[in-house]
Amino acid sequence: MTDLPTQTDVLIIGAGAAGLMCASVAGKRGRSVLVLDHANKVGKKILMSGGGRCNFTNLYTAPDNFYSENPHFCKSALARYTQWDFIALVEKHGIPYHEKTLGQLFCDNKSRDIVDLLLTECREAKAQIRTRCEIQRIEPLDEAQAKGFEVHTSLGKVVCESLVIATGGLSIPTMGATGFGYDIAKQFGHNIIPTRAALVPFILNKRALARQQELPGTSLAVNTSCAEGHFHEQMLFTHKGLSGPAVLQISSHWKEGMPVTFDLAPGLDLADWISEQRGKKQESFLHTVLTELWSKKLVQFFLQRSGLESKPLKQYREQALREVGEKLQTWTLTPEGTEGYRTAEVTLGGVDTNEVSSRSMQSMKQPGLYFIGEVLDVTGWLGGFNFQWAWASAHAAGGEV
Repeated sequence: MTDLPTQTDVLIIGAGAAGLMCASVAGKRGRSVLVLDHANKVGKKILMSGGGRCNFTNLYTAPDNFYSENPHFCKSALARYTQWDFIALVEKHGIPYHEKTLGQLFCDNKSRDIVDLLLTECREAKAQIRTRCEIQRIEPLDEAQAKGFEVHTSLGKVVCESLVIATGGLSIPTMGATGFGYDIAKQFGHNIIPTRAALVPFILNKRALARQQELPGTSLAVNTSCAEGHFHEQMLFTHKGLSGPAVLQISSHWKEGMPVTFDLAPGLDLADWISEQRGKKQESFLHTVLTELWSKKLVQFFLQRSGLESKPLKQYREQALREVGEKLQTWTLTPEGTEGYRTAEVTLGGVDTNEVSSRSMQSMKQPGLYFIGEVLDVTGWLGGFNFQWAWASAHAAGGEV
């Protein structure tokens, strides 16, 4: 169906998580709603998220799980549409789900279940959706005519009273991500907080990669820290560098040139632990004892990285053992960079929230213009928080447009 209504109360650009959610909420208020997307199908990022099972929210969602130049902005929307509200919607649709770790909720089956939920809600709300539709230009109506916008598209012209920008950020361009939402914001005088890739793997230099060439696919639990960020999660060695939840989380705090520190034996004082082992196993070699903590490959790598040789524990003096433990426990490195938007799960930065109403998501610069989801300068941690922001910000706008 490609014919386009010439007029609608609410026009939403972007048929992702936030756009579809907003459409269902606004439509159920009796508003006529049209959703447009340039992609060939809706919810592409939802479909690929969570390894195809969609980590749709987090049990422990709170404002502290989000980054923004204006940290108070997200509080209102998150308080008015909580994780429990979305879980109730999932249960209403009979979608089976489970908690994986750290409050992360995933579909038992496939991400498609969440897309189908949103499409069903949109149908019930009589919201219309069109894909393969390019937005060519947006013009505000003259105040003398009416509040609203004239939107020129590849499928025709539409006049709307409220215009909602739900275009997402720059992450994963193969899914259709562009900076279009930022361009619209700039057109209407909005400031854009500088953007960068977040929840993204690190790239290491060739020398570092040569040292860890036996390790891709190997993972271990670590405490990682950089700037103000601290996380306890799994780290994964890759052919390009480092990934896994610990790295993705800390990447939101990392900027070029910054060192990142990994505690490779979280919860242990490694020096004390090795000293205890010497008391029990004096004849054992250091590398043998360390295999109780790490795989043989990791033990070899950590010893080489620290410039340590493996000797029987009885040959180490107490002070030497302490130095061994300290060298092995902490690994500090400076990544060469990140894999960028190509693999980043989200975009840090975006439309300046100081110029948007935290209650309605409406622009303070242009009446009738709204911004929701990732296009705003609100970025969640890994683990379902960004989806919860999409639902909450969309619900806030949907109740006002």
